[in-house]
Amino acid sequence: MVIHKSTSEKVFDVFNALFMIGLIIITIYPLYYVIMASISDPKQLLRHEGFIFLPLGQATLKGYKLTLNNPNILLGYRNTAFYVLVGTLINLFMTSIGSYVVTRKHFHFRKLLLIMMTITMFFNGGLIPLFIVVQTLKIYNTVWAVLLPGAVSVWNLLIMKTFFEGIPASMEESAIIDGAGDWSVYWKIILPLSKPVIAVMVLFYGVGHWNEWFYPMIFLRDRGKFPLQLFLREILVLNQSSGATKATAENMMEESYFKELIRYCTIIAATVPILCVYPFLQKYFVQGVMIGAIKG
Repeated sequence: MVIHKSTSEKVFDVFNALFMIGLIIITIYPLYYVIMASISDPKQLLRHEGFIFLPLGQATLKGYKLTLNNPNILLGYRNTAFYVLVGTLINLFMTSIGSYVVTRKHFHFRKLLLIMMTITMFFNGGLIPLFIVVQTLKIYNTVWAVLLPGAVSVWNLLIMKTFFEGIPASMEESAIIDGAGDWSVYWKIILPLSKPVIAVMVLFYGVGHWNEWFYPMIFLRDRGKFPLQLFLREILVLNQSSGATKATAENMMEESYFKELIRYCTIIAATVPILCVYPFLQKYFVQGVMIGAIKG
């Protein structure tokens, strides 16, 4: 059956398509600009103003060579990989076990616990009390000062709770009749059936740890524990890029000459790895956004 659209519907489709194309361009072009700038000739890049559609001058990878030769970048990658891996595992366990507890109907204080957790989404003690707590626990200037304060996101806990509530109660009841306890139900029933929401949590928490810089800046003093984003901040904001080359006069001039190029290359080096994760988790990401949106 052929559906004939009215003139107003055709006009709407055209404007809708143009709007979406414009939105895509606005979203993608900044990343494209940084990529083109990172392989441009540094002299022309310093003189250029406005849009960039192709590499300026002769394309070069010298900026990436200087960036990857910087020991701080490699150290930041190593530390960030640790924070992402260990931090995400802690987040998943704490969030899933918390969601499981507040969905147990036989737990009498689950409503009170939910109210207390929800309040923390709108009110918190602030940075100074958090700093005092970290010092009191004697985890200041340790990796745990970065991983533990944000071990549970209440928003993510509520998303996972909604998913758990959608699991048929008959499956849990069958396991309980067979003699399974709460831990067995959690490990053998709930978690295996929750792979989609777990994938969403991996994406949410993993990206959060990858981009984290504020807590490390506050709680870490040992540069050996700095994540990649703190070194990126030094290069982009504080205009520091020492360590990329040996401290000779020639290399210092070269580093100064390529400083703008190094900035763009560092952005790409810090962005591309996490972008590669999205294609594998995109379908779960969409499903996670829709969790709880439709009842029935």
